[in-house]
Amino acid sequence: MSRQAVVLAGGLALRMRPHTLHTPKVLLDVAGRPFVDWLLERLAACGTTEVVLCVGHLGARVREHVGGGAQAGLRVIVSDEGEEPRGTLGALRLALPHLAPEFLVTYGDSYLPFDYASPLDALSRHDDCDGVMSVFANAHRWDASNVLTDGEWVRAYEKGTTDPAFDHIDYGALALRRAVVARLPEGHRGGLDVLQRELASTRRLRAVVARERFFEIGSPAGLSSLAHHLEGRT
Repeated sequence: MSRQAVVLAGGLALRMRPHTLHTPKVLLDVAGRPFVDWLLERLAACGTTEVVLCVGHLGARVREHVGGGAQAGLRVIVSDEGEEPRGTLGALRLALPHLAPEFLVTYGDSYLPFDYASPLDALSRHDDCDGVMSVFANAHRWDASNVLTDGEWVRAYEKGTTDPAFDHIDYGALALRRAVVARLPEGHRGGLDVLQRELASTRRLRAVVARERFFEIGSPAGLSSLAHHLEGRT
């Protein structure tokens, strides 16, 4: 079965400066390897066959390192937005010509110890939704919680909320239908959070619940935690 993942890796990584002034965040060293190598390895292990890598800041460095993806057992397509960020949803719209009818979206600074295929499998099983979000019972432990869910549906998504009813968090793997992105105008700029909020409010966003904490390299502490996790695993 062919499975496509889109990796959003075009940000400026301001919190990781000065390390990211000359190195894109997705190429930062984690436990002795560039982070993207760990991520592509995990995606391939979960049945992903093709990756659309959305790059921006220092994108040529990423393209040079990853190549066509053969080393990871994948086909990799690079979509480059250049040095002027479009936002996560804008990057998806730019990549529209490469998108499969159903695809997974994840982030170039997230490492998720779960089955990346599970949101895509759920989307394929249900025609009553346009997306399936992986969520985690975070309870504000690892980051600010932003999801209200009954375990089957995302009832509401609100970035930055302080409402204690929002006790889950967007885990970082979202399955979408290409048609949702195709509705956006060419040149669209903005964040994926707007689309997630809209899909939740119109009851078009299902949920799958992840059981293990997520890891990220968007901060020095996060990178250190992931390195420790990976070193322990190996």
